[in-house]
Amino acid sequence: MPAVVGSDLLVPLADGRQVPYANLDYAASAPCLEPVRAAVAEALPAYSSVHRGAGYASRLTTARYERARHTVRAFAGARPGDAVVFTRNTTDAMNLLARCLPEGTTVVVFDSEHHASLLPWPRAVRLAPPASPGEAVRAADEALAAIDGPKLLVVTAASNVTGELWPIAALAHVAHERGARIAVDAAQYAPHRRLAVAALDLDYVAFSGHKLYAPFGAGALVGRPDWLAQAEPYLRGGGATRNVADEVEWSTDPEQRHEAGTPNVLGAIALAAACEALTATGWTPIVRHEERLTARLRAGLPEGVRELALWGPDHPRIGVVSFTVAGHPAREVAEILSTEYGIGVRDGRFCAHPFVRALLGEEGDCADGTGAAVRASIGIGTTEEHIDRLVAALHDIVRR
Repeated sequence: MPAVVGSDLLVPLADGRQVPYANLDYAASAPCLEPVRAAVAEALPAYSSVHRGAGYASRLTTARYERARHTVRAFAGARPGDAVVFTRNTTDAMNLLARCLPEGTTVVVFDSEHHASLLPWPRAVRLAPPASPGEAVRAADEALAAIDGPKLLVVTAASNVTGELWPIAALAHVAHERGARIAVDAAQYAPHRRLAVAALDLDYVAFSGHKLYAPFGAGALVGRPDWLAQAEPYLRGGGATRNVADEVEWSTDPEQRHEAGTPNVLGAIALAAACEALTATGWTPIVRHEERLTARLRAGLPEGVRELALWGPDHPRIGVVSFTVAGHPAREVAEILSTEYGIGVRDGRFCAHPFVRALLGEEGDCADGTGAAVRASIGIGTTEEHIDRLVAALHDIVRR
């Protein structure tokens, strides 16, 4: 496994002691990989403008930036002609795609989505969280069948709330059978499983560097170029144009067309370095490591801790475990874990308010909307000691 920056971080406890930090908040933002930091450090001395400079540093930086685009395309398992537009994050990528939809496009999206995939669409049909993977496919099929004109199915590959894997291959099949396209939110999936855009026949995927061990402010939208090339530029400015006179001639290249202004060059280099590091490590050891630790955590949860799941305990998932603790608000649990045990988790509704409310049921129906959960999430730098510390802490909390 590649090393992560900050693995030796010490944090203070309420009693004055310091302990090694147990970072169990990977689903929010993952720490930087050492190879990513090294790639950025290597690029910094020659950092310069891209695409329009004749100097050596500019030409070298441009080459690194465009090589990063090829690396991200390969990491996504995309088709050779697919566009790779660098964005700020998954939210930015989905908003870009929303701006590129053909006129009159209707989007079908489940209420179980992260807000990044739930909210950008000007015309959307929202579906209730499905009771099973098969029901997800059936509901999407029926909704798409009832829509005339251009249509797009938007779905996550892995839930940021429950970690459950969605049947994206089957959903892509029914979308195409109904004359629709599919866009996949891969923000949580990409750090934990191999992407396969071409093999699964996905039209678009979006993911974020800050969840992919590259916290330098870059993400990507990867997919078919035609809608992107025909849409108005996402931003209007230098780099997106071919010529500016009384009339503006915009670039027909979908990548240039939507990357106006000086791009986040170091972010793109960092994202590509993370893609290379994960690919070099191989997905089998990563998956085995995370599955072993996830199983250890779930098996150790004490009575009084309720795990949130949409499709039951045996459905495949990434290393995300969200839960509530009877008699203790989520924020209280997270604060106790931090101040007394040196454990970092997430609490709240995880930018998926409708989904968390649906999962919590009566617990989520608070009049002031404060129903919330705690989320522990696992990644490359997670250790057995981190898991055992969390389990022991939860046992202590439920006994209070």
